[in-house]
Amino acid sequence: MEMFTDRLRAELEIDEGCKYHIYLDHLGLPTAGVGHLLKESDPEHGKPVGTVISKERVAEWFEQDVQVTLNDCKKVYDDWDTMDETVKLICCNMMYNLGYPRYCNFKKKIQAVKDGDYLEAAEQMRQSRWHKQVTNRADRLISRMKGVNLQD
Repeated sequence: MEMFTDRLRAELEIDEGCKYHIYLDHLGLPTAGVGHLLKESDPEHGKPVGTVISKERVAEWFEQDVQVTLNDCKKVYDDWDTMDETVKLICCNMMYNLGYPRYCNFKKKIQAVKDGDYLEAAEQMRQSRWHKQVTNRADRLISRMKGVNLQD
């Protein structure tokens, strides 16, 4: 599990980037670190764009956010522990990017993954508004999802 989590962290750092200041994400929401959406419970919430965030704080958020992502994926997929690792990484990447409520709207994609129909899962990813919002990231994940069937 630790190797999986390390691989997930590395992928998310690439896809999300890492910024040590508050910025607005593509939806105009205050964000910092490795794509950490600032919550009202964060002491940094409400501080101006450009406010510097320490490396320690960014690392703390990232660890918490990765754990939340893994827990949320386990809520969606009953067979999480036995799923293909590549599929799990893709699902975690999407969950991290979208958050639990928005990810759960991908009902056909989720069902396709549960059914082991990775080509259909990839197609559902491609047809989404998410794909239009983060096209490069989505295309990489879709390509990997399509490749899962080729591993068998």
